[in-house]
Amino acid sequence: MSDEELAAWLVGVLTVEPVERDFFRGPATPQGKGRSFGGQVIGQALMAATCTVPQDRPVHSLHGYFIRPGDATAPVLYQVERDRDGGSFTTRRVVAIQNGAVILNLAASFQEREAGLSHQDQMPNVPGPEEIETEEVMAERMADRLPEGYLKWLRTPRPVDFRPCEPRPPLDRNPRAAEQRVWMRVCGPLPDDPQVHRAALAYVSDYGLLGTSTVAHGKAFGDADMQYASLDHAVWFHEDFRVDEWLLYVMDSPWAGGGRGFNRGRIFTRDGQLVASVAQEGLIRNVAPRG
Repeated sequence: MSDEELAAWLVGVLTVEPVERDFFRGPATPQGKGRSFGGQVIGQALMAATCTVPQDRPVHSLHGYFIRPGDATAPVLYQVERDRDGGSFTTRRVVAIQNGAVILNLAASFQEREAGLSHQDQMPNVPGPEEIETEEVMAERMADRLPEGYLKWLRTPRPVDFRPCEPRPPLDRNPRAAEQRVWMRVCGPLPDDPQVHRAALAYVSDYGLLGTSTVAHGKAFGDADMQYASLDHAVWFHEDFRVDEWLLYVMDSPWAGGGRGFNRGRIFTRDGQLVASVAQEGLIRNVAPRG
């Protein structure tokens, strides 16, 4: 697929179809199999909520709990509850349903634009994305030492280009500080609609975030002795942005224990503007190695 086709694929995945008032259907993952990607369910739920809110009130925060694994081969029904339409804030709740069972609960808040006091964290000083190899290029050099499942995942076309500033497991198994810094952007152009870019950011913000809590232990997704699952996900949207332009995702994990890891993220534009913050707790459970 070309970059333009991959970007169109992402827009299609995030587009929800109205079924009746406050009910929407999200499409199954094209050629999908197994569990649904959590970021996709979050992005679709946000789009469903957004469809019930005036366009002059962009989303400023969302909080979601993953209740059950989703089925990537089946569509998802989203029911939106209109909790409040206030003078400057609008609040929505969304329930995602598959096969009669809830797979996600999400709350989102929207606000009219207004001026106010302003400050932000500074973006770390890192090499630009053009100076960094993709994980695909790094992996091909050491393919004989990497899990086949990981290589297959890397070789599958994706709508987002990720360029880590430092190699991460399984490319580098050495335990280090639980931090990641990754440049990312959608491969092709997206529509100019800011709502699409917010939903796309919710989608991509789930990529790799949970793995931050296992960087310190040299563990990676796909390891036979590990079980991973997102438990919740929260995003705060601070400023406007485009996901088809380079964004720096700065992640850290201040704590892990009890089979869970807590992770935080900050997302900057290339010129250093902090446009979103993210938090997630997930399951990082040691299990008996799979055969």
